[in-house]
Amino acid sequence: MEGGNFLKNSQIIILGICIAVATIAASVILSSGFLKVMKFTREQINVTGSATKEIRSDYIIWTGTFTRREADLKTAYKRLEGDLDSVKKYLASKGVDEKEIAVSQVLTTTVYKKNDKGNDTNDIQGYSLSQYVEVKSNDVDKIIAVSRESTELIDQGIQFDSALPEYFYTKLDELKIEMLAKATENAKQRAQSMAGSTGNKIGFMRSAKMGVFQITPATSTDVSDYGVNDTSSLDKKVMAVVTVSFAIE
Repeated sequence: MEGGNFLKNSQIIILGICIAVATIAASVILSSGFLKVMKFTREQINVTGSATKEIRSDYIIWTGTFTRREADLKTAYKRLEGDLDSVKKYLASKGVDEKEIAVSQVLTTTVYKKNDKGNDTNDIQGYSLSQYVEVKSNDVDKIIAVSRESTELIDQGIQFDSALPEYFYTKLDELKIEMLAKATENAKQRAQSMAGSTGNKIGFMRSAKMGVFQITPATSTDVSDYGVNDTSSLDKKVMAVVTVSFAIE
């Protein structure tokens, strides 16, 4: 009987020891996991990455305006119509496709006589009529040449004003994806360098936020918080910026 009680007590003691060991082991494991979670939560590094690339515009918009000023409105319209025909023929001679040309409506302004003080009177002196042609093309070099040579129309008796062309890049969506990937990679390299200087390593990327994405003239050093989309330059520079957070291992 006493032997049975001893065995029973021994089993209880062993069971208690096993429970205690298991509890301690579980506590250690949970503590280790908790510390890792806390480290992942608290220990992180925030870096800014950037990437730049030079591109050449592949689309152009150019506008040329021609004007007629006559005493008689009907005469002004007739001569402006003749000017439009001459402008179209000139553009065709330069290889500009008719589908690339858009013609505006006629803008009519009444011109009044001035008094001795330079103020308008109620007497009509004549009419000023203007119209413009807008050329949109993927043949950038050709239209640049046309815009520069278009003053030849003046020799034909046409009052023609050539505006500065606007330059665009049509593959911007694809380029943006490429640039953001490069900017993120740049951020990772910076984070690795910073963490490595203190003997640490970076872990998972925890968050990423797109910053400035801008297009400037190739020689520009301007940076805007709101981004820039330059249309004045044939050769451009694209810059993408991202802010990324990495966990520290």
